[in-house]
Amino acid sequence: MDKIKQQNGLGDLLFVGPAFLIFSIIVLLSFLMGIYYSFTEWNGVNKEAIWVGLRNYISIFNGDEQAVASALFTMKFTVVSVIISNIIAFSLALVLTLPLKAATAMRTIFFLPNVIGGIILGFVWRFIFVNSFSSLGSITSFDFFQLPWLGSPATGFWGAVIVFIWQRTGYLMVIYIASIVGINEELLEAARIDGVNPLQMLFRIIIPLTVPAFTICLFLVLSWTTKMFDVIFSLTNGGPFGSTETIAMNIYSEAFQYNNYGIGSAKAVLFFLIVGTITTLQVLLTKRLEVEA
Repeated sequence: MDKIKQQNGLGDLLFVGPAFLIFSIIVLLSFLMGIYYSFTEWNGVNKEAIWVGLRNYISIFNGDEQAVASALFTMKFTVVSVIISNIIAFSLALVLTLPLKAATAMRTIFFLPNVIGGIILGFVWRFIFVNSFSSLGSITSFDFFQLPWLGSPATGFWGAVIVFIWQRTGYLMVIYIASIVGINEELLEAARIDGVNPLQMLFRIIIPLTVPAFTICLFLVLSWTTKMFDVIFSLTNGGPFGSTETIAMNIYSEAFQYNNYGIGSAKAVLFFLIVGTITTLQVLLTKRLEVEA
């Protein structure tokens, strides 16, 4: 018996060991080094980093106006995107779980934007906002198409929201569809026999039973939006005047453009703590709302 256990343990080690080693080197070691450099002053060129203690963290809270602006933009972008994307995705899931002939094709169409890479997506939508919308505005004279979509802070914000929702809503829709399809059909049939109308069916049966899907989707959107970098980098590059710069872009600029690796690492550590706290609280809260059929 002991020999069998040893063989099983060796097999597990052979399967898991390489992946864990790579994960440790790439993720864990980098994470620990980032924490260390957050307490130092280093420009990425000098051989040695100077230990400065909490000075980097204090400087962030004392006068980094652009970091504050980036944090506020990220918070606003996250809140708006979480609400709109989940409402649209859940609504699409409700419609596409009905017995429609084109339901399967529509699911595929709505999911396709999710497979486009972020950098490419940003450049594509930049062309749409700058060139295509301008041409449509000249032809139709609609004010919507004539707006400076990437030329002002307000329209730049909503342009980023539109691109994010267009890309990610289909992925969330698939999760909601799987949850709705998984509801016991006998339960729904019993409710119909009891005379439950569609609105009561939605708010008293379907939504409570799909809360686990809401937990997953809210977590995903919170994670995506707070870490948003590639799409906005290629779409607006943080402009105009830094009004659409996210926290991730601010960290990137601090470390790799200004060569302040210590302050950049300190911002990254704070960012990790804030995002980890928010997502943990969200999961704990929505888990309490889950019910069993």
